[in-house]
Amino acid sequence: MTPMDEVQNSLALSGLAYICIVLIAIFGSWWALQQFRFDLFVRNPRSAPAKVLQVLLSIALGYQVARFIIDYFNWTQLLQGLF
Repeated sequence: MTPMDEVQNSLALSGLAYICIVLIAIFGSWWALQQFRFDLFVRNPRSAPAKVLQVLLSIALGYQVARFIIDYFNWTQLLQGLF
């Protein structure tokens, strides 16, 4: 295996890990938003637009959480050079 193949495999695994982290964070935010009372903010919480809003909020919140986790992991990798 050439060094270029190793780099490509490493990047592919990193990409796969990032996708998994994002999907898990979106699922976690969707699960957490199930406890939120949307009926206080939308007219018909059982309607399709209300469900789409819930999905979009889950994606936005989950992506931000995943971005934080990924950034934190990258920052810890940068700190390894200190020790």
